[in-house]
Amino acid sequence: MEHTEEENGSISFNNRIDLTGLEAAVTKIKNELGKVIVGQHDMLEMLIVSILADGHSLIEGVPGVAKTITAKLLAKTLKVDFSRVQFTPDLMPSDILGTSIFNVKNSEFEFKKGPIFSNIVLIDEINRAPAKTQAALFEVMEERQITIDGNRYAMAPPFLVFATQNPVELEGTYALPEAQLDRFLFKINVPYPSLEEEIKILENEHQRENVQALDVVEPVLSATEIAHFQQTIKKIVIEPNLLKYIAAITENTRSNANLFLGASPRASLAIMNASKALAAISGRDFVTPDDIKKIAPSVLNHRIILTPEREMEGITASKVVSQIIETIEIPR
Repeated sequence: MEHTEEENGSISFNNRIDLTGLEAAVTKIKNELGKVIVGQHDMLEMLIVSILADGHSLIEGVPGVAKTITAKLLAKTLKVDFSRVQFTPDLMPSDILGTSIFNVKNSEFEFKKGPIFSNIVLIDEINRAPAKTQAALFEVMEERQITIDGNRYAMAPPFLVFATQNPVELEGTYALPEAQLDRFLFKINVPYPSLEEEIKILENEHQRENVQALDVVEPVLSATEIAHFQQTIKKIVIEPNLLKYIAAITENTRSNANLFLGASPRASLAIMNASKALAAISGRDFVTPDDIKKIAPSVLNHRIILTPEREMEGITASKVVSQIIETIEIPR
């Protein structure tokens, strides 16, 4: 990293990778979303990071905290295809992936694509569909392709899944399989807004009158630009000692006495890639320990399972992850 001494004695860093275009694009996206969304800065930042890191996001929060509208608005800022699927208990895999239909004109079966064939796919209330429908997402989320009747259909890049779920209501829901949870880069917990933010929400809605929220936001980023920025993210520098730091955090989840199930190497890769994206949108071409500490909870919280004893004591996964991060020595 090149640096120069300034007159006041401070050090100014010069990036080896040009991040000007990426920073400008992120600023534009945040500005567009800011026309409607009040607060929720952490959720917005994590969703933008997930796009740049080419990862799916699970958004969890009680009804009414802008989970779905935020995902829809974020998709609107991108010049890409968007589809929404409302998961219900009677939803079948073919309702998502598509199905073969007999064409009487040529006496052949033709594949009719389902809503999963899009760039940004919003799955609302993902935990309301049964196991066979959840399993239909395994291949497409991991490999960006589906296999139907022996034929392979690849997804056009970018392909990202944003899914929402309600953590409180359990009636009529199905817990997501661990294999599916592991395919989400992040699990983003959305809190209630503060009093000041809620007042601002009311003021904005009152002033907008009959204008729909989606009509306020304009697209600012194309699929080609997204692909370019995703490639830029991969070039972000991460030192070997930080790779060891990430591995140590993940390894600790496997030997931790509070946990029944630890995180897999996929979690380590997720932390590394997401940390690179966070560094880039922060204007740096190198990862710092703080990037890793900020990213790790959203990557690990949904990938670990507490022991029954700790669960009965009321200890949460996020608390254990915080303890692990504080325990591992930060590289200097």
